[in-house]
Amino acid sequence: MGKEVNWKKWEIIFELLVFGIIIGIAEDLIAIKIATGEPITLKIVGIVILIAIPFAVLGEVVFDRIDFAEFLRKIFERKVENK
Repeated sequence: MGKEVNWKKWEIIFELLVFGIIIGIAEDLIAIKIATGEPITLKIVGIVILIAIPFAVLGEVVFDRIDFAEFLRKIFERKVENK
C-alpha cells in the first residue's frame, strides 16, 4: 500500500509538471507575440521550450513544496516577539 500511495504522489507531481510546462510555453509564446510582434517560428518555440522546462521543474519540485504561509507566519511571529 505504501508503494501505491508513493506512486500516486509521483503521478500527481508529473501531471502538474507537464501541465506547468504546457502552460509556461503557451504563455511565453503569447507574451513574445504581443511584446515583439515577431512571427512565432520553430526556433522561437525551441528556445521557449528550453527556457520553460527548467522553470516548470523548479516551480514544481522546489516552490510547490514550500509552505509560504507557514514561513511568513514564523517570520511575523518573530518580529512581534522582538517588539
